[in-house]
Amino acid sequence: MYRMNCTDREGCIRVKVRAFAMLREIIPAEHDAELPGGATIGDLLSLLSARHPGLDDALFTAAGELGAYVNILKNGRNIHFSGGLETPLEDGDIIALFPPAGGG
Repeated sequence: MYRMNCTDREGCIRVKVRAFAMLREIIPAEHDAELPGGATIGDLLSLLSARHPGLDDALFTAAGELGAYVNILKNGRNIHFSGGLETPLEDGDIIALFPPAGGG
C-alpha cells in the first residue's frame, strides 16, 4: 500500500488503483493507496509518480499537463468531465489509469 502524509488514520481515505496496458510495466496492475481526506486525482498521481520512475513521463507532457490521450477513470467515469486532476477522491474509489493507445 502507498501512503501519503496520512498520520491521522481517521482522516485518511483508501483508494484502489488499477493500471492498464504499458503502465503495468511501470506500476503494479492493482494496488491500494492511502491519502489524507480531501486529496485529489492530482495528489494521487504525484504520490505514484514519486514512487515509480517513468510514470510521470507516461502520463504527462513536458509542460506538466495530462497527456491528450491519457484516460483516468474514477469509478468508471472519465475525470475529464468531473474536474480533471482536481477531481476529489473519496474513500473506496476505484481509479483506472489508461495510457495513450495506438493502433489501427
